[in-house]
Amino acid sequence: MLYFVQQFLNGLHIGAIYALLAFGYALINGVLKRTNLAHGAIFAFAGQVMILTAVFGWQALWLTLSATLVLGIGAALAYGALVSAILARGVFQPLASRSPNSIVVATLGVSLALMELGRIAAETRDFWLPPLLQAPVVFASEGTFQVTLTTLQVANCMLVAAVLFASSRAMTRTRFGREWQAVSDDPGAAAFCGVDTRRVFNRTVVLGGLAASLAGILAGLYYGNISFGTGLVFGLKILFVTAVGGYLAPSRAAVGGFAFGIAESLWSGYFPIEWRDGWMLGLLVALLVLRREAVDAGEAERA
Repeated sequence: MLYFVQQFLNGLHIGAIYALLAFGYALINGVLKRTNLAHGAIFAFAGQVMILTAVFGWQALWLTLSATLVLGIGAALAYGALVSAILARGVFQPLASRSPNSIVVATLGVSLALMELGRIAAETRDFWLPPLLQAPVVFASEGTFQVTLTTLQVANCMLVAAVLFASSRAMTRTRFGREWQAVSDDPGAAAFCGVDTRRVFNRTVVLGGLAASLAGILAGLYYGNISFGTGLVFGLKILFVTAVGGYLAPSRAAVGGFAFGIAESLWSGYFPIEWRDGWMLGLLVALLVLRREAVDAGEAERA
């Protein structure tokens, strides 16, 4: 039983990262309504920027570890916001009214460009952060077996929970949240009622990009490294997670991200890990098909 609890707690941490990514993806999709393949790339790019900046601060500026991490986190958030702003103005707005495939192709190109930028900046080398906050927090024990998480895992989960709680409340209680809902429902009607749809669109893309950047930072701090191709894998997973949880409901998408992280951790604990991604993506596809059939059945009954 304690082994199951350990795997469940492990899933909460990776689920928190998925939840942040899913929340940001659904936030953007609410106004874009197109498949965005660049979201996972921003996640990986921000993590790489954080690590490379921290390495520069440590080796060239002779900063302390805490100072260089703060510098790296600040640079990652700044670059994540910059890339998101460029995406909003230079890619999404010009292509939003055209064929959905144009956004898919454009964001795939952006993903490859960000991946190559990270690789070139690192000179095709992997830089690693030292282990951070590795002291165990014991939740339960039986004999010599202890259910633990590291201090960093607990801190990451608490931070993500706080960010998602505050963001969800903001989406229902602030002017921006009401304007986002209006633009998501009907941008034409929202503009007719005086909502600056372009401003809402740009701000939404930047906020979604910051959510992905924060997820990349947390992943980089925990794993110590983010490889060049990580963004494509995470982006594909989040695409399916939000499809199941709800493309237009950021909070539901975040819950789906948590659930997916727990399921992935349980698979890793009980089944061959090399088959994990294939089986989990297959499960998401099956859930998406079943959800689509349920929706179609409901619409047929109402008709």
